[in-house]
Amino acid sequence: MEFGPHLVLATLEGAVTAAVLALTAVGLSLVFGVMRVVNVAHGEFFMLGAVLAWWVTSLIGGPPALGFAAALVVAPLLVGLLAAAADMTVLKRIDYDPERTIVATIGLLYILQQVTLMTYGADARPVEPPFNTRLAIPWVTFAEGRPQLIWPWGLGTTSYKLAVIGAAAAVLAGVWLVMTRSRIGLLMRATQLDRDMALAFGIPVERIYALVFGLGAALAALAAVLIVPISQAHYLMGGDPLLLSFIVVIIGGLGSLPGTLVAAILIGLSDGIISVFFSPTLAKILATLLVALVLVFRPQGLFGLRAA
Repeated sequence: MEFGPHLVLATLEGAVTAAVLALTAVGLSLVFGVMRVVNVAHGEFFMLGAVLAWWVTSLIGGPPALGFAAALVVAPLLVGLLAAAADMTVLKRIDYDPERTIVATIGLLYILQQVTLMTYGADARPVEPPFNTRLAIPWVTFAEGRPQLIWPWGLGTTSYKLAVIGAAAAVLAGVWLVMTRSRIGLLMRATQLDRDMALAFGIPVERIYALVFGLGAALAALAAVLIVPISQAHYLMGGDPLLLSFIVVIIGGLGSLPGTLVAAILIGLSDGIISVFFSPTLAKILATLLVALVLVFRPQGLFGLRAA
């Protein structure tokens, strides 16, 4: 067994995990960075994205690409609107108090989970990918001192997995451009820096909060739509994305989008490589250990700012 091709395969699998995790964690980090709200229901917004993707593709039928394209638009939009409504009806009424928002989002978690169970059911259901061409992984080996290109049998990835990586990178670049180059991004950053000063300058902070909460949930739903053709939609699938997103946000630094992206790549790649060569359980143990080390030696995270 050649070690090199298997390492390439593990790296590609880890890159898919990192791409989806980055989208989910950036949504969580954005909500905390602007609103100072710990959204415990973030994983359930992820789950809703997957379930709605199955629902939309089943409703439309026809070619898989058509239903999947519709799901990419409809699922994040519906989840984002639901999250914005939850912000205006629940979080706004408790004045975004840190302790009460945790309790409120825990309650929202169970409501979304149980409503999905009653309507969608307990079965895990697949979504057909829009395309899924098998791609072999080439490798260069040396025979008699000369390089030769080989195609190890049974080792490969799919065109859809590569598309997931590209799509996630494009969306993350778009989020960065919105945050740094647009007027709405400027308003978000102003609200993040000083809510009272933003109010004094006439910025509609409550609308910004609803927009940010909806955007964070929509990013999680979009990540779920991208990954559900590889996995399956299930009403309990929100737990792992929530846990890994918290791990990524803690390591990268609360509210730091660059730190979240770097941490997502680190955790995703390590998870893919360790899972292939050892076991998924070991990957989770090492990620948790890394969180403990960060909390001990750098509590603000790798890219977070130390509190004054």
